[in-house]
Amino acid sequence: MRALWSNSGRTANRDYLSDALTLLTGWTRDGQQLSRTLALDEAQHADLTERIKVAADALHLRPDIRRRDGQTQIRVAAAGAETITEGQVALAARIEDAYRTVTAA
Repeated sequence: MRALWSNSGRTANRDYLSDALTLLTGWTRDGQQLSRTLALDEAQHADLTERIKVAADALHLRPDIRRRDGQTQIRVAAAGAETITEGQVALAARIEDAYRTVTAA
């Protein structure tokens, strides 16, 4: 689902993305990337990784997903972007939905 906003310039776009980021609890912004660490078992990690790949392919993004010390670390960055993009925020939201699905099962 995509929200519409007034196309009054780059400031409006940044405000929209900042507002969207506040709704993504657990995600942190580090410059031009978003990151999240999740406590998952091996089966949940595998399931979530597959779901992320499908969403990332649709958005033409390549998140970095790592397994370390029983946790799944996810970083979402857009190549060549100077700031956080709409696609990165959309992927983070899809990852959150997938995470809720995987951990509820």
